[in-house]
Amino acid sequence: MKIFLFLTTFVVGAFLSGVTGYTKSEVTSWCSQTPHPQPCEHFLGTNSNHGSIKQKPDFVKALLKVTLQRAEYAGSHTQKLGPKCRNKREKAAWADCLELYEDTIMRINKTVDPYKKCSQVDMQTWLSTALTNLETCKAGFEELGVSDYVWPLMNNNVSSLISNTLAMNKGGNNSSYGASSHDQKSGFPGWMKPGDRKLLQSSNPQANVVVAQDGSGNYKTIAAAIAAAAKRSGNGRYVIRVKAGVYKENIEIGKKLKNIMLVGDGIGKTILTGSKSVGGGTTTFKSATLAVVGDGFIGRGFTVRNTAGPQNHQAVALRSGSDLSVFYQCSFEGYQDTLYVHSNRQFYRECDIYGTVDFIFGNAAVVIQNCNIYARKPPNKTNTLTAQGRTDQNQNTGISIHNSRITAASDLKGVSGVKTYLGRPWKQYSRTVFLKSSLDSLIDPAGWMPWSGNFALNTLYYGEYMNTGPGASTAKRVNWKGYHVITSSAEAAKFTVGNFIAGGSWLPATNVPFTSGL
Repeated sequence: MKIFLFLTTFVVGAFLSGVTGYTKSEVTSWCSQTPHPQPCEHFLGTNSNHGSIKQKPDFVKALLKVTLQRAEYAGSHTQKLGPKCRNKREKAAWADCLELYEDTIMRINKTVDPYKKCSQVDMQTWLSTALTNLETCKAGFEELGVSDYVWPLMNNNVSSLISNTLAMNKGGNNSSYGASSHDQKSGFPGWMKPGDRKLLQSSNPQANVVVAQDGSGNYKTIAAAIAAAAKRSGNGRYVIRVKAGVYKENIEIGKKLKNIMLVGDGIGKTILTGSKSVGGGTTTFKSATLAVVGDGFIGRGFTVRNTAGPQNHQAVALRSGSDLSVFYQCSFEGYQDTLYVHSNRQFYRECDIYGTVDFIFGNAAVVIQNCNIYARKPPNKTNTLTAQGRTDQNQNTGISIHNSRITAASDLKGVSGVKTYLGRPWKQYSRTVFLKSSLDSLIDPAGWMPWSGNFALNTLYYGEYMNTGPGASTAKRVNWKGYHVITSSAEAAKFTVGNFIAGGSWLPATNVPFTSGL
């Protein structure tokens, strides 16, 4: 952590060289435009020199500087709180926060690094992730029922500063903040080499290593292959083929492991399985059978299961915080909280997703396209397909389900008395849309379910556009202010692969089929 903080401080110093200072009156004027002017004035005021903030990009840079500094401070302070944890549950929540703060610092640092290109959209994405990380940190303490006094000590106004920067960066001109970090002309991300592109365009990419339980590969466990990938030089595409078999492992692909490709022998053949859960004493964040954070991940042809069962509450099969990640022809099986689309930009194509309560949830910018979504038999007679976690109206996040099929899993067919809803608002600005999808009769006529009373009903954004099937009628849908029957193709197009996650600039490199528009 100390080395990491030193590096971020070095980058900030390089970033700010030559930038003029700013006066108190200018700070007050600019901060008045933010959602949280008080911490803005306080922290910018203590960092001011002499000079002026003439334009909005200057102010955004100044905000980024103090936000990064406060995140570094809070991360360091969080590290020191470890010995004060009084039991395993506090220790578990604290460990999550330590990891999440490190990722937060890394994401904010990427927005100010003068040696790397960062578009306005990239900046909004990484700031959205930074804020999501802190919300996840807080949630860990809440769900394990441990001391809530720790969170204010950890946060220290960082959330407010990120929120301010999100508000000021929104709607900026790309040219104001540097070029895009993706190669728009070739359709490939800038980190890819020509050799990598040729590899990915193959329908059967050659593996760097093979995992096989029978000893016919390089390794018998996926964890061993991941450990080997961590030792490779460079960040080029690294392909791990996992032969058919049931792998009882909890796998984490950390933030330093970029551009990993995990290729199985197909759904139901290559199976990753685990059973961690909140009921079993872990946080939702750490319950995942497969957790992916390293950017540029591609998963293809495997099943991920969490077998904790409905009685153990939150139990994640897959958690992804990998930016520009893709899952193709995979299956995710669980009950509550099966698929945790935690953060950053993600794409799912021709996947199967099984669950009961909030089983597609998180705060990524994600498009789920041409997938099968299966509601299972729930323990409490109620299913909710989604629970989107947007906490700030300026986060560029949401769940978009496009050209997919929503139906009952085999254990729910013929079961009476179960109500299944498209989603419920986990957070204040929850945003979810269903576009041109087939909704079977299991969908309740109301369509959507409240979280608690009137919470978020005016501030959420839920939309349906040209869906089909017996559950698609909007005649008896909820009448919330935030619910929309989308009739405009232009409005619906905002949530497509091309617009919502800028898929045209990075998905071609993955060799995964996608529909860019409606």
